[in-house]
Amino acid sequence: MPNPKSLSPFWLYALLVLAGLLGVLALNISSFLLKSGTAAIGILILLILFFSKPKASNKNWLIVGAFAFSIAGDWFLSNMKEDSAMFVQGIALYFLAHLGYLIYAWINGGINGKITRVILLAFLAFYILTLAPTIDDSVLKVAVLVYLLVSCLSMGAALGMNGEALVKWPYVFGIFLILFSDTVISFKEFLDYDGLNFTILPTYYLAHVCAVFSLIQSWQGDQELVLES
Repeated sequence: MPNPKSLSPFWLYALLVLAGLLGVLALNISSFLLKSGTAAIGILILLILFFSKPKASNKNWLIVGAFAFSIAGDWFLSNMKEDSAMFVQGIALYFLAHLGYLIYAWINGGINGKITRVILLAFLAFYILTLAPTIDDSVLKVAVLVYLLVSCLSMGAALGMNGEALVKWPYVFGIFLILFSDTVISFKEFLDYDGLNFTILPTYYLAHVCAVFSLIQSWQGDQELVLES
């Protein structure tokens, strides 16, 4: 029998659209609250899913944590004012965010070994030949390398996920967008190349929307199974 208390997906998608609109506003208005909007509303949606009937998986807390660490990382980078220590702390928080994305994907499938090796080799070559020679601070150099490694692993884990196409591929695309955004940031911060700066924030905000869309789709699949039983 259908559960009359089940949450309507309409409201979830309405909130997701709101998150996207806040991202658009953040592109034009310099406000930390707006910059945090996509991740913050993503957290709200995931909390609603967890307390809904049926509940979303406990694994969703990994993405809640990832979004929370992303917001904290945004704060450090937004206020660093050329302070390398603040930059390293921001990278550390983004590392924790990527760890959440990585573990979530790993639990839901595994790591695609072949593609991950290709990604790792490409980014390690980029780091060794291009980034490392421009970084004088040894702590920052290590932080960038460790962050690069976890970013590549989270991409490989996303590609190794199981599940329906509407669950897997939006998540994969979201992680790809974060990897792309981070790569452009590295061009800006270490190589003084600003030609792609306009892509940094749109891809970052869209990544949050894609990840949340994936988790909503996963919850809907679980809901349909409950209603059929």
